[in-house]
Amino acid sequence: MPNTSTVVNFPAEGSLNVNGKSVAVLPEGGLRNLSEWSRDVAAAMAAAQGLELTAEHWAVIDVMRNYYQTYNVSPVRKLLKRALRDAGHEGLADDAVLDGLFPGDVRLQGARIAGIPVPHLDAELERRTYANSKARSQVSSAGAGEAAGHFVGSFEFEGKTFEVTPTGNLLDLSCWNERVAEHLARKEGIELTQDHWQVINFLRSFYFEYGITPMVKILMKHMAEELGPDRASRDHLYSLFPKGPSRQGSRIAGLPEPQGCIDG
Repeated sequence: MPNTSTVVNFPAEGSLNVNGKSVAVLPEGGLRNLSEWSRDVAAAMAAAQGLELTAEHWAVIDVMRNYYQTYNVSPVRKLLKRALRDAGHEGLADDAVLDGLFPGDVRLQGARIAGIPVPHLDAELERRTYANSKARSQVSSAGAGEAAGHFVGSFEFEGKTFEVTPTGNLLDLSCWNERVAEHLARKEGIELTQDHWQVINFLRSFYFEYGITPMVKILMKHMAEELGPDRASRDHLYSLFPKGPSRQGSRIAGLPEPQGCIDG
């Protein structure tokens, strides 16, 4: 059982000495430079927070790091539990067990010790700010967004005004319905078929189960498990959503823009 009596608050310019090397640590306990992570660094970070890493800790850490390396996004708790089960660690995929191993919350403390970014649910992100930062690398201006084929700023439909982010995703997710989806799709040159709706419904089901919009690698993995590999193949998904099943699909599905490397 981890020792929870000693929890270190790192100073603003904190550092750890690991095998004679100074490793910079943020005030909340994470690495300032994630590339400096090693198992020795993780053990030192954990010890500074009153934890002695056991085989169970390392199993969780390894799954978290593998997930991040595969998808370029850190797993939220529900996805971590699913990944643990997939890796054969059924006994660790339990909230009480994870809370016992990482009393500072596996999503926060676990991610920091694992040397990966702290994961966030989509609802925890400020949509305008997050979308604006993403849009700078995707859309140079509102005019460019229009040229790309999706709504920018706002649009009128059935007597209502709908606000969207610079990436074209609805700001108010509760405004979405099937008619809005068809309107959004037509703007992008898509007439929705049963195959499109299968992907849209899967995206929405995933979002309301896990709290995030899946990027394409995650979408393909989970769709393959539930609907079969043919329905989840890259060729099939991109034939339906040529601008990206995650990026374009999320817009039409009325969901937040995905985090991480979206449609790579």
